[in-house]
Amino acid sequence: MPRQPSEQVRTPPPAVARETPAPSGPDLRPHPSRTTRTDGTAHPTRTKDTSCTTSTTGTAHTTRPARTPLTPYHRLFAVPGARAFTLGNLLARLPSGMFSVSAVIMIAGSRGSYALAGAVTATGLAATALVAPWTARLVDRHGQARIAVPATAVALLGSLALLLCVRLGAPDWTLFAAYAATATTPNTGGMSRARWAHLFRDDPDAVHTANSFEQAADELCFMLGPVCAAFLCTALFPEAGTLVAGVLLMTGVLVFAAQRSTEPPPQRHPRSASPVLAPGMPPLLLGFLATGAVFGSMEVVTIAFADAHGHRGAAGAVLALQAAGSCAAGLLYGTLKPAGPAERRHRLGLAAMTLTMSLPLLAASLTGSLAVLAGALLLAGTATAPTMVTGMALVQRRTPEGRLNEGMTLAVTGLLGGIACGSALGGWVVERFSSTAGYAVPITAAATALLLSLLISGRFQRS
Repeated sequence: MPRQPSEQVRTPPPAVARETPAPSGPDLRPHPSRTTRTDGTAHPTRTKDTSCTTSTTGTAHTTRPARTPLTPYHRLFAVPGARAFTLGNLLARLPSGMFSVSAVIMIAGSRGSYALAGAVTATGLAATALVAPWTARLVDRHGQARIAVPATAVALLGSLALLLCVRLGAPDWTLFAAYAATATTPNTGGMSRARWAHLFRDDPDAVHTANSFEQAADELCFMLGPVCAAFLCTALFPEAGTLVAGVLLMTGVLVFAAQRSTEPPPQRHPRSASPVLAPGMPPLLLGFLATGAVFGSMEVVTIAFADAHGHRGAAGAVLALQAAGSCAAGLLYGTLKPAGPAERRHRLGLAAMTLTMSLPLLAASLTGSLAVLAGALLLAGTATAPTMVTGMALVQRRTPEGRLNEGMTLAVTGLLGGIACGSALGGWVVERFSSTAGYAVPITAAATALLLSLLISGRFQRS
């Protein structure tokens, strides 16, 4: 370690000025922050050299510039702990698409009633819509790790109770009670988005990329979850899907919660009111309700269309193409810089969704081909992720400080409620008219969401 200039050359006192003899040989110990006056004294100088550094042997070498990220996603996962909490989040999020399918297969196979299975899963969905915002509020106040782990344990006990009730032939009412206990499952997607918003709170572009990635992860889990559940329940035994989903959920939450360095700080005493009362939030949540109806009706109608044409087993693969289109569009959208106000981009996304949702109706009515319908669903899915990403960005912006998890959970609750309503309405149209006519329901739902967005935009402009 080189010494400071004051240690190498002592400056004489001002009253006794004497001449320092010249050194007998060259000084081979250069000091980058020192120059020597003609009277032999040394003083530090400020030098600015960014092109090279000097080694201890006196030779100069060029400093290599730092490597820049290849894509915006590299920048996200360069944050310490980001990869670990993302891995845990994906493990915990995959079971969200497995539990309901596993429950339907398990209950229908044991009790011989799809109506009972559907009623049990609908009850669990309704319970989740009521309990999830309260769980998210506790997460905001006490921290993700402190609430998510015990809440997941309670939900896991509910799933195991359902499995035992089905296996042991318990009365039907016990199935409803057991599945309702799974409503405490934390919204891991919302907690992950809250972490990105905390890590990049001063970088809107990075938050946009993170939201795009999270939406693509949602679509990926939507594709893989039901497929994995159906495979496990049919290839192994009916309870296998529930067991594997429970292990994945608990493992993922534990890995996610262990990353404390990226966890946003809790807001124990938030001064703001509930996000439901925040300006602009009620119509936005209604828009999420209408958007959820798009997804729920599309799923039921597509299954009915495939069944009517003798290809019921292919319905899952056809629906997976819609999710694949949304996943690819979400990842691509995350690499772009959003231009213009988020409100305008959200309206444009809803308009694009309304237009693309007409493609399945055209494919079904004009061709009646499942292959053509699959291509139409793939294209229709490309408008979904950008719209959802922008909608989530608006939720984050309008949610009061200290209640981010609660605000995003309310948006997810709106989606779940919309999925339930869309499924019921789509099934009613299919039974009353035809499966082809059922594709008018997603178009109507998307147009309703667009109308709500236009109405709230006009009210803001007048105010």
